Amino acid sequence: MDLLTQLNNAVDYIEENIWDEIALADVSSVTAYSPYHFGRLFYYIAEMPLSEYIRKRKLSLAADDLLSGGEKIIDLAVKYGYDSADSFTRAFVKQHGVTPTAARKPGAVLKIFPAITFQIKIKGAQGMNWRIEERSEFEVFGIERVFVGEEVGKVPDFWAELMQNGEYEKLMVAGGGRAPDGKEKPNLFIGGGVCAVNAIVGVHEPGSGVCPYMLFVIKTADSKTEGYTTAKVPAATWAVFRVDVPDHDDCQIPKLFNRAYSEWLPSSGYEKMTGPDMEIYGGNFEEVWIPVRKTGTK
Repeated sequence: MDLLTQLNNAVDYIEENIWDEIALADVSSVTAYSPYHFGRLFYYIAEMPLSEYIRKRKLSLAADDLLSGGEKIIDLAVKYGYDSADSFTRAFVKQHGVTPTAARKPGAVLKIFPAITFQIKIKGAQGMNWRIEERSEFEVFGIERVFVGEEVGKVPDFWAELMQNGEYEKLMVAGGGRAPDGKEKPNLFIGGGVCAVNAIVGVHEPGSGVCPYMLFVIKTADSKTEGYTTAKVPAATWAVFRVDVPDHDDCQIPKLFNRAYSEWLPSSGYEKMTGPDMEIYGGNFEEVWIPVRKTGTK
């Protein structure tokens, strides 16, 4: 089953169960992906977390109910999974800009959010630089932090923290990418960040709703790994997407992920495999690495 079909099946599942408590694991169960990997696919293609999409749909349907029926606000709150009229009202105001009571008045403007339909994006104006690479198993080490649910949006803050407290530079020195005086060593691959590398080696249970994110460097014989988290990245076929950048002030990684998932993957003849997605930051380039296999192969 191709990616777009699986995504649309997931949307159908949400619509059929919209009045229930819907978990990521429930939605991913109608696809071939784990909860973690489906969550990432949905986020980069729909450009919002799955939980936000479900919340927007529920509040959109709640607005329809307010306009078409005479249900009490507390009954609507319970119907759409809120534990009180106050919590429902706060969420309603955040999306629609008016209270449920005001929404019933003539002339109220509400923000209706229709169900998503996934289609292939055709964007011929801007090409993509990509390649397929086969890599044997390798080992990385670095600084890991585990994010839960929508906390994954705090990854840039994690980077900023490590840049400010000096831990980033220490890691580069430990990996051989920096001399002790801070000078960068030329022609040396010094790594970047990777999400969920430990999820595939058993440190975290699959489907547990966590995103372990590691700022890493590649382990070599000269690496000083004491005090750092280590993990093995298994042999895989990788789809690699690259953009050249003069500096890293304007990070291109989110855009690369979005285009890889929404434009390339649905029409490429490849499907995403279980395993870590990697972000690679070179001296004047950024890359996204996604584990893939040819569609229909085992």
